[in-house]
Amino acid sequence: MGRALKKIDRRAFFALLTAAAVSGFIVICTLGQTVQRQRAAAKTEEIYRTPEELGDVYLVREYNGRIGVFRDGGDVPYRIIDYDISLLSDMDREMIAGGVVMTSDEELRQFIEDIAT
Repeated sequence: MGRALKKIDRRAFFALLTAAAVSGFIVICTLGQTVQRQRAAAKTEEIYRTPEELGDVYLVREYNGRIGVFRDGGDVPYRIIDYDISLLSDMDREMIAGGVVMTSDEELRQFIEDIAT
């Protein structure tokens, strides 16, 4: 009888061990999906903010053959970057022709550095 009991105990132990491993896997996968959903929600939230919530909003687009930086929806650029648009790649020219929205001074500075190099 002792041997039969050990066999049952062993089976129960491995069944519990397997159940714990499967449960742990499910918990880890669920947490990963939750983090992914939260990141997606944060990005979506950023897209739908109003200009008042964002603070300064810059629009970078072509202005008389140069790169103009427009602030708060103005028609006259508050800053003109003296860089000939024709020197840009086709992709960059198309992007600037359509206008690129920047939501911070740092983002604007980085964009200008990337374009001008």
